[in-house]
Amino acid sequence: MIRLFSNANYDFIKWRRFAFSLTGAIMLVGLVFLLIRGINYSIEFTGGTSVQFEAAHKVETGQIRAALDQVGLKGADVYNFGSDTSYMVRARLGSQASEGDAGTQAVADSVARALDRSMGPGQYKLAQRQSVGPKVGRELQGKALMAILFSFVVTLIYLAFRFEWRFGLAATIATAHDVVATIAFISVMHLEVSLVVVGAVLTVVGYSLNDTIIIFDRVRENLRKYRRQNLYEILNLSINETLPRSVLTHGTTIATTLSLLLLAGEVIRPFAWVMSFGIFTGTFSSIYIAAPVLLWIEKRWPGEDARGARTFGSRAPAPQFAPATPTSSPSPRTPQPTR
Repeated sequence: MIRLFSNANYDFIKWRRFAFSLTGAIMLVGLVFLLIRGINYSIEFTGGTSVQFEAAHKVETGQIRAALDQVGLKGADVYNFGSDTSYMVRARLGSQASEGDAGTQAVADSVARALDRSMGPGQYKLAQRQSVGPKVGRELQGKALMAILFSFVVTLIYLAFRFEWRFGLAATIATAHDVVATIAFISVMHLEVSLVVVGAVLTVVGYSLNDTIIIFDRVRENLRKYRRQNLYEILNLSINETLPRSVLTHGTTIATTLSLLLLAGEVIRPFAWVMSFGIFTGTFSSIYIAAPVLLWIEKRWPGEDARGARTFGSRAPAPQFAPATPTSSPSPRTPQPTR
C-alpha cells in the first residue's frame, strides 16, 4: 500500500501565529458580511411555502421570479428541480401573511397566481406543496441552536473524562472556531440556512472533533513513550505521525463532497458547500488551533505533563521529532535535563 507522508517532519507549531492571523482575518470578513446581510434562513425557519411543479414547456426562472415579485413575494427562490421543465419555488411569509395556516395558505395562493401570470392557467401541474408556519420556524431555530450548544457541552465533558480538562478545553475552542468559521463562510456565500445545512454544520463539528481526538490521543501516547521530549516537540511529533491518516481520510471525503457540489442539484448544493469548507477548516483547526491552544493552556496552567510549556510557549525550540531511544526511567542519582 502507498503510505503518504510516511517520514513527515514538519514544524507545524512554528506557524501558529500566522495561522491565528489568517483565520482571524477570515472570520472578521465573515462577521462583516453577517452584520450587513444577516442569515439567509430558509422557509423551514421563517415560515412559508415550497411548491414543486412540472411546466408544459421550458420557462426562464427570471420570468417566474418577476411574476412572484408582482404578487408580493419578493425574494422568492426559483430554480430547476431535476429536468428542464421541473421547478421549485420557495416563498417566505411576507408582511401580508398572518400567523398560522391562513398565512401559509395566502402564500400558496400567491404562488398559484404568479404561475398563472407567467405560464398561463393549465400550463403547469403541481407535484408537491409543503408549508411551514412561522411559529414552527421559530421553534426550529431554537432547537437548532440548542443542538449546537449541546454538542459543545457533551464534547467538553467527554474529553475531560477521556483525557483531562486542558485537552477538552483546547478541543472545544478548536470546535468553536470551526462553527464560527463555517457560519462566516455561509454568510459570505449567502447560502440558504435550512435544516440540511444545520445538519452539515453538526457533521462538521463531529468530523473536526474526531480528527482532534486522534491527534490528542497520539499526544497522550507520546507523552508516556518519550519522557525526555518537551510538549512542543511532542505536539509536532504527534501531528506528523497522524498526517498520513489525515491526508487520506480527508482527501477521500472532500472528493465526495466536491462531487456533490459539481453534480448534485440546487437543493443539496448548500450542504455540499458547507461540508467541503467544513472538512478544510476542521483539518486546519485540528493542526493549527487545537495543538497550539493546548500548548498555551499548559503554559498558563501547567499540568503534570506540561514539560517545558512555560519555557517554549513563546519561543520555539529546534524540533527533534524522533528520539533516538525510547524512554526509560531516569536514575535517581543522575537527573536528566529537559531539552
